[in-house]
Amino acid sequence: MEFSVQRVDLVREVALLQGVVERKTTIPVLSNILVEALADSLRVTATDLELGIRTTCPAKVKKTGATTIPAKKLLDYIRQLQDEEIRIKMTEAPSGGSLQLTCGRSHVRMSAMARDNFPVLPDCTGKLAVIPPAVLVQLISRTLFAISAEESRYTLNAALLILKPETMTMVATDGHRLAHVETKESVTQQGYSGVSGELRILVPKKAMTELGRLLGDMPEGTNVEFYKDDNHIFFRMGRRMLISRMLSGQFPNYEAVLPKGNDRIVTLEQEELAAAVRRVSIFADERSHSIRMQFGKDELKIVSTSSEGGESEDTIPVSYSAAPFTIGFNWQYLLDFLAAAGTGKISLEFKDEQSAGQLRPVSEETLNYRYVVMPMRV
Repeated sequence: MEFSVQRVDLVREVALLQGVVERKTTIPVLSNILVEALADSLRVTATDLELGIRTTCPAKVKKTGATTIPAKKLLDYIRQLQDEEIRIKMTEAPSGGSLQLTCGRSHVRMSAMARDNFPVLPDCTGKLAVIPPAVLVQLISRTLFAISAEESRYTLNAALLILKPETMTMVATDGHRLAHVETKESVTQQGYSGVSGELRILVPKKAMTELGRLLGDMPEGTNVEFYKDDNHIFFRMGRRMLISRMLSGQFPNYEAVLPKGNDRIVTLEQEELAAAVRRVSIFADERSHSIRMQFGKDELKIVSTSSEGGESEDTIPVSYSAAPFTIGFNWQYLLDFLAAAGTGKISLEFKDEQSAGQLRPVSEETLNYRYVVMPMRV
């Protein structure tokens, strides 16, 4: 194998793989990336057996071939190089051989492992949907934070993606809160197509995170193509592909917990609420993260107390004339939503002190977004 590649191209593609490369593993080859010199391009692949990314970049190939090399060491080294063209040549050996890399006056030889040791990633066939990247970014950013981090709650370690002919929905929950976002029908005008029935797919949290990174580096004008087989889901983004093992199991019946009859409604600016919650949170109990929201005549008081930190109170003028009430929340849960919702007016909707509250942006052209959070005892 022998080829040359532009440093900037190689750095960009190898950096995109780092999120799925296993740092500490009992399978050494998973710390490597698969490097394949094809007829007129270079293909690099990384996997942790659950998730994989495959991407390509232009290259001048003198001799085709493939090997695997340490991912982190390669990236750390090529980032330090000065010249633009990198020349790479493979020296074969039964154990894998070595890779000779030359760039200007810099030379290095890296140990390699044979490609036969590297897991074989499945290929995708049968495209099921074309998804506008801007829409998928919004779905991910507004639900990712609500996915459970507890590995024992298997089906909650993923978001539920529902594809219908006219709409896309994504739902995530950790049992204490639920983020639900659905596109309005105008999404089909933005390039969404291909779905004939209803598809329900569990997308693992790590796949969501890496997909969000890949979407942030997509060439303009490129759509996301979605595929699946019996065990895997595939997202193709131009020359890049994310492959994830599909989770099995039943996602909770989220529709049963969506609030009904929340008629105590307050509207206020996202920035004003977020700033008040951040200030008050500094003096909240460090274990429970609880704060109190006290609704009274045309005002909202946000209060925190802790035996060690002291007490903090912020008052925001609002339009409210119903019966006064106090409800408690985890301040981090509130800030997660406010960060995802972005600027503009936010609607806070409650039924009583013991029932789940619903928060949502007041007006959005393309999405219906709501966030359901369980109250805390105060």
